[in-house]
Amino acid sequence: MKKSSFVAMILGTVSGVLFALGMCMALLPEWHAFTEGVIFGAVGLVLGLVTVFVWRKMENKGPLKCNKKTVLTVLFGAIGALLLGVGMCFCMVWENIVVGTLIGLVGIVALLSLIPIVKGIR
Repeated sequence: MKKSSFVAMILGTVSGVLFALGMCMALLPEWHAFTEGVIFGAVGLVLGLVTVFVWRKMENKGPLKCNKKTVLTVLFGAIGALLLGVGMCFCMVWENIVVGTLIGLVGIVALLSLIPIVKGIR
């Protein structure tokens, strides 16, 4: 494993855990930690962005190009992740298993379709 991949994996994992913990803290009223959760989530997001820049620098890659395809791909990924999360909420919070499963599956398919969108099919 290359050093840049290892560093990206560690930073990405830490940022993901911080973001997830922050969202749990903010969204679970039993924890009484909304403000701290927002702070943890924001730190996780910032660390995730830093991870991208550090990895690109270690790989000697140029800055990201912000064109129409990149923006649409990011929006598509965000919508897929939100659909998956809404499906989980339907199942676990609102106890509507059938609708939650269907919405979650649409989110999973959207996220899986990001692979051919980004990498292409050869």
